[in-house]
Parts: sequence; C-alpha cells; structure tokens
Amino acid sequence: MELRNLGRTDIKVTSACLGTMTWGEQNTESEAHEQLDYALSRGINFIDAAEMYPVPGRAETQGRTESYIGTWIKARQNRDKYILASKVSGRSAMTWTRDPDVPMTRHTAAQIDEAVEKSLKRLQADYIDLYQLHWPDRALPGFGFHSYQDYDASDMVPLEDILEALNRHVEKGNIRHIGVSNESAWGTMTFVNLAEKHGWPRIVSNQCVYSLIARRFDYERAEIAMRENVGLLAYSPLAMGLLTGKYDDGTRPAGSRWDLFPNFLGRYELAEEAFKDCNTTARALGLTPTQFALKFVESRAFVTSNIFGATTMAQLKENIDAHEISWTKDMETEARRLHKKYRSPVG
Repeated sequence: MELRNLGRTDIKVTSACLGTMTWGEQNTESEAHEQLDYALSRGINFIDAAEMYPVPGRAETQGRTESYIGTWIKARQNRDKYILASKVSGRSAMTWTRDPDVPMTRHTAAQIDEAVEKSLKRLQADYIDLYQLHWPDRALPGFGFHSYQDYDASDMVPLEDILEALNRHVEKGNIRHIGVSNESAWGTMTFVNLAEKHGWPRIVSNQCVYSLIARRFDYERAEIAMRENVGLLAYSPLAMGLLTGKYDDGTRPAGSRWDLFPNFLGRYELAEEAFKDCNTTARALGLTPTQFALKFVESRAFVTSNIFGATTMAQLKENIDAHEISWTKDMETEARRLHKKYRSPVG
C-alpha cells in the first residue's frame, strides 16, 4: 500500500481509502467495526465518511455512519493510527440534517458550525483530519451532467465566506485540513487563490467520481491536482459495481445496489457497452474486473487515494488485494484504448 501526501501537508495517507457510505443502511454496526479493524490490519490508514451517510440519504438514517465509526473510535482508543475524513452537505433539500429545519442545506457559516459540531459528537472525536465540502453550495449541476448550464451566481454563499468559516474551525482545532468534493476547476482554483490571498488553509483534495468509464477529471482538474497539489480522492472506482463483472449478464443480483437503489445508477445509463468491454478486457489481461478497475485508478499520478466501499468482507478483501498488483504497460494500453473508444460515458 503506497503512502501519498495529502496536498501540501506532511500527512501521508494510503493510496487506498475505506469508504463507509453503506454503513447504517446495508451494513450493521458490528459489520462496520469488522471492516474498520480489517482495513487497518491490512495497512489502510484513511477512512472517509460524511454527515449525510448512509446513502441514500434519509432522515431516519442520517448520521448513522458517523455514529458507527464513533463507537469504534471509543472502543479502540487508537485515534492516532488513521486519518479520518468527513463532509458537510452542500445545497440540498436534506433539511433534516439541521436543527431546527432550514429551507435548504447551505454552506453558511452557521450551518458549517452546526455540521462540524454534530459530526464531532457522533464520531466521539476531538478533531477531524480532513473536512470536505460534499458538493458546492451554488446551484451547479455537479452530478451526472454532460453539458454546462449556468446558474444564478448571486444566489450562492461567497466562497470567501465559506473558507473563512472553515478556517475558524481549523484555528479551534476541530478540523486539521480542508477539502472539496464534486468541485469544478473554477471552484477549486478560486478556493486556492482565496487561501493564498488571506493566509487561510489551502484545500488539499477534491473528491470526485473517477473510474475507467468516468474520466472527466482528466480533462482539466487533473492538471490542477498536479500543479496545485489538490489531489483527487476518487470515489465510485468500481462504478457502483458495474466494473466488478456482476452485472455483465444483464441481471441484478439480489441485495446489490442496482437491485436496491436503481435510481443511483442513472448516471451510468449510457455506459453498458463500455463497462462490459472493460470487464472483458480485464479478463483477457489475466485480471479480475475489480483488479483492473481499482489498480487503474490508483495508478493515476494525480490520485491521492482511491475510495472503495464494501458490503461484505469478501468484497473488502478483494478490493484491498487489488491494490497489491502491479500496473503494467499492457494494462495502460488497454485503458487508453477504452477511453479513446468511449470517451467517459459517465458524467
């Protein structure tokens, strides 16, 4: 497992990160603890959560993932052994995350303050190593879109105000570093420039969808990641399971995410030919589809860490094992062929 710098900090995170969004929906508390123990035993030191988890976001389950991590933190008493990340929700109708209810979740200073304190309480932790803006406050179509649509720029919390609010929590010691998620090139560079202008903390990462069939990060944000040290934390590297091969025959196995939550695969509706080609290619290379998909993401120079989740221990073991293989010239050739043919069908 590689260790990579988190932005320009001296923190080193593993190139594989344990995702947690199924905990509290598809996984029990004891299963979450088992996954955490196993991941750390395999050398992973990076855990990613969010205030809205588990997914799909519902009032009945919101915060449960952080609470499961919190009971584990309290029981294990090993807080110095891993890097813990969480996120504050952006503009959304998930108003149940705030008390009292608000018209909409936003990145106002008051809502950020509330979100940080609630996450710390659920996590039973004194600090969060990496605190991320889960998606932008502005009305940017950030999920699954293929063409830009402008928005009312006056109806957004100024990025300067957002960064200032986060800076106060860094100064208090509640959070150590700041990241963004699902952020555009413009937003990323604006945050970088504001930090330099005011002497505030620099963002260290941008968490975005990235896989063999979702490569739009390459087009502009990858260069920012390299030049400005705002590395990619890649989520959905297995494309919601499509790049594991389990959907190749056209069925939806009982208990799979496509079976339980079909709406979540909407952004993949144009990708059937692409994901099947990826999986066939993996097998021709002597790999499993999972190995090919996960090692591809880890091999990108602009990736800080590759976030994967699992609902079973067998899946978790396979995901970690996939990072132990070597990326070869033949694999790179095939990955380039696939991208040239399909041009990132996933938004």
